[in-house]
Amino acid sequence: MSTRSRSNLKVLTKNALLSRKEWLDSINNQVEVPEYIPSDPVSFMHAFDRKEDQLLAGFFAAIMAWGRRDIVLSKVHDLLSRMDYHPEAFIRGYSDADFHHLQGFRHRTFTAEDVNGLVRCLQQALHHYGDFESFWKYVYLKAGESGLHLMDLFHDEFFGLVPETPARTRKHIASKKKKSTCKRLWLFLRWSLRKNSVVDPGLMDFMPVSELMIPFDVHVARQARRLGLLGRKQNDWLALQELHKRLCILNPQDPARYDYALFGLGVMKLNVPAEYLLNPKAE
Repeated sequence: MSTRSRSNLKVLTKNALLSRKEWLDSINNQVEVPEYIPSDPVSFMHAFDRKEDQLLAGFFAAIMAWGRRDIVLSKVHDLLSRMDYHPEAFIRGYSDADFHHLQGFRHRTFTAEDVNGLVRCLQQALHHYGDFESFWKYVYLKAGESGLHLMDLFHDEFFGLVPETPARTRKHIASKKKKSTCKRLWLFLRWSLRKNSVVDPGLMDFMPVSELMIPFDVHVARQARRLGLLGRKQNDWLALQELHKRLCILNPQDPARYDYALFGLGVMKLNVPAEYLLNPKAE
C-alpha cells in the first residue's frame, strides 16, 4: 500500500515518496532557470555587484515578499531608490536626518517608521559584527550552543541590537516562538546559502544547506497536501517540520530546492499526473 491516512489526508510512505523523486526533480529543473529571476524578488540580489549590498537588498526584498510579485518588485525598487541604490552605504551612515528619504514609503502594513526600525537594527549589526553574514553566524552558533533553533533566536537578537524598536516593527520579523513558519526569513536564507544555483546567489556559508527549511506559505502547503507530502492541516511550524522531514528523504543535502517544484506547480500551473494527486481537493 503506497499511502496511509492522517487527518483525513493521504500521505505518502517513504517508498512511494521516493518513487516521485525523479518527477519532482524534473519540475525543479523546469522552474530553477535564469528566466525565473526577473519576475522574482531574488532579482534584487542579482542587481548588485558587492556582497553586502546584495545581502541587504535581498533581506528587504525577502521581508517584503508579501502579496503579488509585481507589486513586491515595485515596492522594493521604491525602497532601494530611496537609498540611492546603495543599501550598505545608506544603512551604515543612517541618522535621524536621513529619515526624510523614507517618508511616504508604504507596502501593505510596512511604513516608513518600520523601515527606520529595521535600518537601525541592521546598522547596529554591521557596526558590531562587521557584516551581515557575521551577525547571522553569531546567532547560528549561539543557537547551537543553547540548544535552541536559529529561528528562536534571530528575532530576539536582531531587535536586541536596538531594544527601543517599536512592537509594530518587530512583527515584520517572524519568530518561531509564535509557531510561525518564518517563511520570509527562510526565503532570504535560501537565496543566500544555496550554491550551484542559477537563481540563488549563495553568498553566505555560515550554515549547511542541508539545514535549510523550505519557505512555507499557503501555496506551497496546498501543493504539498495535494501530493501527499503533508498531512497536517494547519499552516504552522509543525507543518513545516513535517514537510521538511519528507523533503530530506528526497534530497538530504538540499531539501529546500523543492520550493521550486511546489511553487512552480501552483503559480505556473504545471501539469500533475492524476495518479500523483492523493488529495486533489486539499487546501
